[in-house]
Amino acid sequence: MKVAVTGATGFVGSRLVERLHQAGHSVIVLSRDADRARRVFPASAFANVEVVAYNPLESGSWQGVLVGCDGVVNLAGETIAERWTPDRKQAILTSRQQGTQKLVEAIAQANPRPGVLVSASAIGYYGTSETATFDETTPPADPDNYLSQVCQAWEAAAQKVTPSGTRLVILRTGIVLGLGGAIGKMLTPFRLFAGGPIGSGRQWFSWIHRDDLVSLIIKALEDSSMTGVYNATAPNPVRMADLSQSLGKVLNRPSWLPVPEFVLELLLGDGAQVVLEGQQVLPKRTQSVGFEYAYPEVTAALAEIVS
Repeated sequence: MKVAVTGATGFVGSRLVERLHQAGHSVIVLSRDADRARRVFPASAFANVEVVAYNPLESGSWQGVLVGCDGVVNLAGETIAERWTPDRKQAILTSRQQGTQKLVEAIAQANPRPGVLVSASAIGYYGTSETATFDETTPPADPDNYLSQVCQAWEAAAQKVTPSGTRLVILRTGIVLGLGGAIGKMLTPFRLFAGGPIGSGRQWFSWIHRDDLVSLIIKALEDSSMTGVYNATAPNPVRMADLSQSLGKVLNRPSWLPVPEFVLELLLGDGAQVVLEGQQVLPKRTQSVGFEYAYPEVTAALAEIVS
């Protein structure tokens, strides 16, 4: 395949490009910082990876590189793991909504057009709950839920690709586990014997190992039967207290010292709700298409990461 990838230098995107490269596919990396992308994917090691500079919020010559691509993977978006000031919230929304709009515009103009767009979304679409269970058929959260609004706008922008004849797969992604991201930030206090659950510990933690997420993206590119929305989460979500206990176990460290809610709120403001409230999300459609998880259980996933 020939695949274009946005967000390619990020936590998930970089691993995706590596896997596609290893499988012999050609990859076009669309990057706002082309020099950095070339350092991440040096030509000496990634001969079949081409880096193209682009502004995700503007039309431009970069859109022409999608001509002849078999697939496009859209992972770009400003991080939510920062304090949500009004400007930050606008940047989070704009980067996803307008960035996806420009990508869809490029696909519609391409001749021949890419056969599939795999576009990221997030389980924030469903809102949060300590008691409810969510799957792909669950409607979005109340209109006043900011993250749900972002996800709905993000997905609506991607949906506009379907009239062009391009197959669309939307992956509502949970918290991605790997050496970095959320777990990377939790490792240090655990190794210093100061680890424990965040907040009450009762909130649900819907997660997926980074390698499983990358495998699901590749399956979505290759499997023409996949269309529509799929939850990119492991089949066994856990409560925060259980996650902390599992992390302490694989690190051989105690996991009893809780992180107070106000500490996270001081750091992230409104963004703390993602971790403090949580949601139990099940990947029913993902399992129905026969996707096989390498890491369906969180303890095994964490053991692989910390090893």
